[in-house]
Amino acid sequence: MEKRQFQAESKRLLEMMINSIYSQKEVFLRELISNASDAIDKIYYKALTDEELTFNQDDYYIKVVANKDDRTLKIIDTGIGMTKEELENNLGVIAKSGSLAFKTENEIKDGHDIIGQFGVGFYAAFMVADVVTVISRALGSDEAYKWQSEGADGYTIERTEKDEVGTEIILKMKENDEEESYDEYLDGYRLQTIIKKYSDFIRYPIKMDLTKSRKKEGSEDQYEDYVEEETINSMVPIWRKNKSELTTEDYENFYNEKRYGFDKPLKHIHISVDGTIRYNAILYIPENIPFDYYSKEYEKGLELYSNGVLIMNKCSDLLPDYFSFVKGLVDSEDLSLNISREMLQHDRQLKLIAKNINKKIKGELQSLLKNERDKYEIFYKAFGRQLKFGVYSDFGANKETLQDLLMFYSSKEKKMVTLDEYISRMPEEQKYIYYATGESIERIEKLPQTELVADKGYEILYFTEDIDEFAIKMLMTYQEKEFKSVSSGDLGIEENETDTESKDEENKELFNEMKDILAGKVKDVRVSKRLKSHPVCLTADGEVTIEMEKVLNAMPDNQNVKADKILEINSNHEVFEALKNAFANDKEKLSLYTNLLYNQALLIEGLPIQDPVEFTNDICKVML
Repeated sequence: MEKRQFQAESKRLLEMMINSIYSQKEVFLRELISNASDAIDKIYYKALTDEELTFNQDDYYIKVVANKDDRTLKIIDTGIGMTKEELENNLGVIAKSGSLAFKTENEIKDGHDIIGQFGVGFYAAFMVADVVTVISRALGSDEAYKWQSEGADGYTIERTEKDEVGTEIILKMKENDEEESYDEYLDGYRLQTIIKKYSDFIRYPIKMDLTKSRKKEGSEDQYEDYVEEETINSMVPIWRKNKSELTTEDYENFYNEKRYGFDKPLKHIHISVDGTIRYNAILYIPENIPFDYYSKEYEKGLELYSNGVLIMNKCSDLLPDYFSFVKGLVDSEDLSLNISREMLQHDRQLKLIAKNINKKIKGELQSLLKNERDKYEIFYKAFGRQLKFGVYSDFGANKETLQDLLMFYSSKEKKMVTLDEYISRMPEEQKYIYYATGESIERIEKLPQTELVADKGYEILYFTEDIDEFAIKMLMTYQEKEFKSVSSGDLGIEENETDTESKDEENKELFNEMKDILAGKVKDVRVSKRLKSHPVCLTADGEVTIEMEKVLNAMPDNQNVKADKILEINSNHEVFEALKNAFANDKEKLSLYTNLLYNQALLIEGLPIQDPVEFTNDICKVML
């Protein structure tokens, strides 16, 4: 028996395979099972053109056998097998793929696509094994051969005996070391987990002998162990079944089996595309937000399969950030994978799939909004914030995609409404979409700034989340209608402009004095155009609103952002007369009143008072 050397290039590649190509050692089992599946597929394709050959799928299987005593793991298949020459060519020359050659020579159609392409997956076995032995008997041959290697030093091939056609791979597992325990790959439960994770949807049964326990016959409290052969994998994936065969319960069971969440999905999307690029997908819109959704630990992405074999657990490129809540998987035969089948080449196919998935998700959400409003509101309560982040992020690049999905609480409807619904109710003379910001609906309803807009009969959208105003600022307009805060300088509905201007001019000295008293706190003091019953309020002049100031300054790396605040005084309120009298007769009292009104306005806005003790002392002075 002569020891043969790998080709020089193959030897270097084998060393790479063992040390760097695969990020996780457990994928060796995925690769060997995929090769076994390919071997059975080859018989299937031969049977299509060979009248003497029949293919009965029930006769074909893959079996995994672990033996802890002699530290061996066997992967046995009933596939096409290999001749001596094929062992030499396919295993002696690394990166020469027998599957790829077979695929090239035979026009592969009808969904039984050969998985292997690179001819390197077999050598992943050397990550976990000191010795790899392959015993194979080819279809149509009476002879069997054994290929054996201890790694980069070379391999041997010799004749042997094998009763059945097929291939048996025997791995002599490495001894445990400080960094790795190889015992786990001999543990039945661990092997089942790896098979379910990567190879659950291989189309042939993957069998294992499992040790179970049962009561001894005739005994009430004594148990005995017994061995039973079981099929570990599901074989036929749900996404390859016809939608008409499946019920909502089937989709929900699959959601639970894959542990996508502990809730029930609000909606599922089953996609089957057979065009320029072929793929199947099952997507879920969850009902509840994951506990870690807004943490660094949360990973977005869909499971990615190639021909039923798991390639990536979280393929983030398939989902935009604003739809990162979507769970599910994609399976495609047309993906360009890298040599380890663990990562994708970022190519046209992936982008096409992602683009189509994005459209499908948006379409499903729009359908939910239109036809199942209650369900959409449940979804929006959980994930509406993420849609708003999507509008705001990337400099508003996605606002056109997301704007029709947004909802806000309405002052008139007393419930959540869309922007389109708001527009549909706008009176003809109304120029703007009005909104008010605050910590809660209850607080917004008490804001003095809403008085004029509400008195006019116009609907106001309530913004209660910190992202709301930022998203709307990025959106700027909706159906050519500009957004306008009830706290903005110009509401577009003010009456008696001349009267207000004359009062400002008439009381210019009073307002300048008040502005000096509040030096550095407000940009200006003026007569209010919006107040009806309240004496005072704060508004903002410029792009940064008071609510934005609160949000930005609550951030860890805040830059002490300040809105340009305007103190507005209601000239029709009794307080205004008190101010004028104090200005004329008692400047100390004017200072007291001015500070009280300013602090009152801060409290209404939910802003902190700089000196609470001084504020309480000022209240006491008024009472004396």
